[in-house]
Parts: sequence; C-alpha cells; structure tokens
Amino acid sequence: MDVTRFDEPLKLAVGAKTAAPLESALGIATVGELLRHYPRRYAERGELTPIASLEHDDHVTVVGRVSAVQRRPMKNRQGTWLDVEVTDGKDRLRLAFFGKGAFVAEQRLQPGTEATFSGKVNVFVASNGTKRRSLAHPDYVTEDEETSEEFATAPVPIYPSAQNLASWKIQRAVRTVLDVLDLDDPLPAELRRRLRLPGLADALRDIHRPRDFGDVARATKRLKFDEAFLLQAVLVRRRIAAAALPARARPGKPDGLLADFDARLPFKLTEGQRAVGEEIAADLAVEHPMHRLLQGEVGAGKTVVALRAMLQVVDSGGQAALLAPTEVLAQQHHRSIVTMLGDLAGGGMFGGTGVALLTGSMGAAARRANLLDAASGAAGIVVGTHALLQDKVQFADLGLIVVDEQHRFGVEQRDALREKSQGGRPHVLVMTATPIPRTVAMTVFGDLEVSTLSQLPSGRAPITSHVVPAAEKPHYLERTWERIREEVGLGRQAYIVCPRIGDQEGDEGDLSAADDSERRPPLAVIEVAEMLATGPLNGLNVAVLHGKLPPEEKDAIMRSFTRGETDVLVATTVIEVGVDVRNASVMVIMDADRFGVSQLHQLRGRVGRGGLPGLCLLVTDALPETPARARLDAVAATLDGFELSRVDLEQRREGDVLGAAQSGRKSSLRMLQLLRDEDVIETARQEALALMAEDPLLESHPQLKAELDAMVADERAEFLEKT
Repeated sequence: MDVTRFDEPLKLAVGAKTAAPLESALGIATVGELLRHYPRRYAERGELTPIASLEHDDHVTVVGRVSAVQRRPMKNRQGTWLDVEVTDGKDRLRLAFFGKGAFVAEQRLQPGTEATFSGKVNVFVASNGTKRRSLAHPDYVTEDEETSEEFATAPVPIYPSAQNLASWKIQRAVRTVLDVLDLDDPLPAELRRRLRLPGLADALRDIHRPRDFGDVARATKRLKFDEAFLLQAVLVRRRIAAAALPARARPGKPDGLLADFDARLPFKLTEGQRAVGEEIAADLAVEHPMHRLLQGEVGAGKTVVALRAMLQVVDSGGQAALLAPTEVLAQQHHRSIVTMLGDLAGGGMFGGTGVALLTGSMGAAARRANLLDAASGAAGIVVGTHALLQDKVQFADLGLIVVDEQHRFGVEQRDALREKSQGGRPHVLVMTATPIPRTVAMTVFGDLEVSTLSQLPSGRAPITSHVVPAAEKPHYLERTWERIREEVGLGRQAYIVCPRIGDQEGDEGDLSAADDSERRPPLAVIEVAEMLATGPLNGLNVAVLHGKLPPEEKDAIMRSFTRGETDVLVATTVIEVGVDVRNASVMVIMDADRFGVSQLHQLRGRVGRGGLPGLCLLVTDALPETPARARLDAVAATLDGFELSRVDLEQRREGDVLGAAQSGRKSSLRMLQLLRDEDVIETARQEALALMAEDPLLESHPQLKAELDAMVADERAEFLEKT
C-alpha cells in the first residue's frame, strides 16, 4: 500500500506493533509526524561517540567499538553477568548484560565489533575523582546488521529517542514508510524550479537516509523552506481574509476630543509617536479592520499613542476596549487614562462613567454599573482583563480593541473580543514592550502590520544596571540596602522584586530561566519584606504587593506608592509592565537569574521614568562563567531591548517563542531557526505574498490549500482541547 497522505495513521503504514511504542514514547501517531521527526545528528561510519561527553541519567545513543568482553560473578547471588567494555579510542564505557541477554550479547559483541548502543547513562565518581560511565542492559545493533552495501559509507542518522525506543528502531520505521512513499508535492513546481529545491518526497528520503552529507544539505534547504513558507502562507491568508472583512470607518473629527487632548498635553510628542499615530489614524479611517502591532522600548510612550487612537474612535461615535493581562496593569491603565484625560473623562464627554474598568474580582455593584455603561455606550473607553472576554460583557458600538502585552494573549482571545462588535469587525491594535527580532515579527505576527517606537520621550533618564554577586561578595548586598536608604533619604522610592509570593502556589516569575532545579527555593516577597523591614531597611515604610491580594488591597497599595506614602514596594512581577511611578529611582531584583532576559528588561523599565536617574541591581547567587550569569551580564551591559530580545531567543527553543504567541500551538518548526534563517523566512514571505496575491483562494494549488487547511485545523483543535 502506497502512503500518499501525511495524516495517514502510522499503524496502517508500519503495523500496530511498530507504531505503538512510537506513539507512547514520542507521541508520533501519523506518517507525517514520523517523517518530520528528523535526525538530530549524523554519525559517520567509523566515527565513535565521545564517551566523556555523556552525562548522568541522559538517555543516549552511542556509537562505539567493543574493546573487551568478560564474564563476571554476581556479588550477591549465584550466576554471572557479562561485562562489555566499549571505547572511543580515549575513554571507556562499561555495559552490563544479564540473563539471556548476556548470552546473546556474548555471541554478537566480540572485541573489535562496532555497534550502536542505546540506554540510560550512569556515572560513578571514584574516590580519586575519575568518572566511570556505564549502561545497564542497553539496546544495541551492530554495524554489520544495520548496513546494506548501498549505504556502507553513508552517514548514520541518530534520532531523538526515548527509553525503550532506540534510534535505529525509529530509523527502521522511517525506512518502511519511505519505501512506500508517494506524496503529492504542495509547493508549486515553478517555485521549486526557480529556487532550485528538490521535491518533497526526495527531500524526506535524503534527510532520513542520505548517501552523503550533500544529500543532507539539499534536503535541509527544502525542509526549512517548507516550514517557513507554509507558516507564512497561513499568516498571509489570514491577513487577506481579515482585510476583506467590513469594518466601520472611524476617521475622527478635527474639533473633537483628540484635538482637545493634544492641546492639553504637557509634553511634546516624539517624531516616532507622531509618525506611528498617523499610520494608525489612516488605518482607522478605512472600511476594513486595522490589524497592527505596536512595539516599542520600555517607556517609549505606547500608551499615549494607543489613547490617541481610542479618542479618534470615540470622536467617530464608537467605543474602545483596552485588554490588559493582569488586574494591577488594568487598574494602572485605568488610572493613567483618567489622569491624562483630566476633565475630558467626566460625564460631559461620554456621559456616565466615561472610562470604565472591568476585572474579574471587582465588587458586584461596581461590575453591574460598568457592564451597563459598556452595553449602553455611556462608557466610551472600557479597560479590563480577561473579564472583557466573557459572554455577558456587551458593547453598544465596539470600534477598537487595544491589546496590551500581546505575548500574554493568543489569536483566539483577540477573536473572542472581536465578536462583540455590532457593526462589522472592530479595528485591532496590539502592543508589546518586549522588542521583537524582525524574523520573529515576520513569523509570529505575520498577520499584522508592524509599527515600531524606538525613540524615548524627553525626560526619560538613563538607567544604570549592575550585577550584585551575593554569594561571592556578600558586602555588595549590604551596599544594595544602603543605596536604597540613600535614595529614600533624597525623597525617592524603590522597588524590590522577588520570584515568589511566599507559599508553594505563589510563583509569579519566569522560573524557567533557572539553571538548576536542585537549588534552594526562590526568594519570596513575604519573607524578604519582613527581613528588610526588621533589618537593613528598618524605619522605612515597606509595603508588599503580589497577585493573590484582593483587588481593593492591591489598588490601595499601588495608590499609596504612587502618592509617595510608601518608601519601598516589595513585589512579584505584577509590576512588570505599565506601572508608572515617576518618583521611583531604584529597582532591586532578587534571584535575578531566575527571570528571563526580556522580563528583566521590562522590570527595570519601571524606574527612571520621571527625570530621575534609574538604578537597577540584579542580585544573584549564580557563579561567573555560567549561562545564568551570562544572561545577567548581557542585561547589565545594554539598554537595547532589540539586542536583548536576540539574546533571549538564542537561549530559548523556537517552539517556546512561537507557542506563547501562537495560541499555544504545537510548534511546526523542526528545521527552521528564527535568528539564523532570516534569509529563508524573508524569501518565503515574499513568495507567499506573491502566490496569494495571484491566487488568494489557492484554486490552482489544491495540494497547498489542503496542507494549509490541515495546519489551521490542527491549531484550532489544540486550542479547543486546551480550553
């Protein structure tokens, strides 16, 4: 039976007995999933795996040569076991076989035999410090058993494997499928010819069973392009479909609220703010929905740009909704908007509350009143959290959705809010203060137009950052607390950020950045605040803020800090974005190595906002020359968020980046590397744009349409499953 479809159940192609361990160990259930489980590396015939590189508890595939075989007596019971010594020419690996397996191994693994072994590494450190590595009863295959004459000199594919599923077992399953593979190629023949790409079936054969490394290179080129092109085509198709939808034009008016607001601004807009504002204004004035991403450095003034867009919509008779990821940020946005508008936010502007706030845990009476104002149109601007997505939230005429910190939300959440518009699709502006490398913007946000604010407003003071190596130099930590007292003595305020609240369920930081799960627990807000208030910061007004406090208490704490009544705010990452206290000049981040690079950059953006020089101190126990310390040194060395975003991406898997922004989608990227393959992504994007412009419904390319439909279906199915 020929295999003609990627979605063919694997058991039909290789048999249930072979398919079962692939699905249970690796989640591979279809032909496509198997063929896209690419080798992680290739070994050359005669090349031996460096034994010294093997780590304890790793499940490994090792190519080695048998150097000695010996029967040894059991220590605690009768009988013998087989001790096989394998070498790479420098170090030794011991293999232990028992029972019938020992008898078979003794026949097959003679000295001089080269074989591939698969198992879990055990590392024993002797009293003299030397390391002895061993595998207990590993699975194995000899070179003679696995090599045909045709492939005697070919590279050996080594697959990502799992316990009880050796690399060569995956290889055999792949070979079975390749022997009956008969796929239609989704890429148009003219495109393949122009870019000199091999056919899909040929590329799959060459990546899994190459005759030489030239085959691997040609196959990799095609498969990388496939990943980039299919993803770009999905995004371009989504973009075309969205642009074709009707939307109510919101051109504003020359003598409206926006004009009054601009006239009252106490500062001058930057050139970047004006230019981006004009792009957005033009988008809002047409009868198709805007889909724009606004990215900018921390403190670049995105909120003012977004508010001006909201006022243009209100001037046009519509409403605007601002979606924030946390209650603290939603409350901060609400306060900031009301403050910036001044008396323009009163009943004379919209009637009723003017600017409404909706969060999940606000009081019932206030919630009912604000729901009514949103539904009646009395509130022209509605600020809220995920609570805005609930069915009971209705709008009179929703014209614009502003999504703050886009990476916290997925495509489906944007869509859920879009459905609340009564007069066609609303315009959408998504914002992020996490600068995005160009390739990520093209890949993750390819369905959006992108605007960038890189110029900081006047009055923003520079921020100086330093790493505080607490373990190596405890007196540096003592000096940290002295610096806070000095700043408070000058009438300023400070933040201290910790990864944890104080109980096991309270983590709010990005603990995935930690290098060692065996370390002590991360520092907690409650304990640190108590230690400081009774110790180094005794006599200062120290307050605690974290996500588990009741909303009214969180709001009261932030208001007190904003008014200058609190000297030091000890908090979790709830203050990461949007919090704007102009008198705050110092931020101390405890266990800084437990946070991601972009998150650290976001956090330090909370200081230096009012003309006062900012100071950020990154406290860590991480030792020099470790990856954790390298991250912190990178943050301390630059204020360039785009440079740091590349550092961040280099230390994270591609799927992590794509998954967070693509609705939790299981990443389709296996070959493509976002930072290294910019030319591939750019070419794929241009080809997708050209093809879709010529044939937007893909009527002339049914195989490609089927492939894209399958990708979108998988994405939606996974989203529905998660919800």
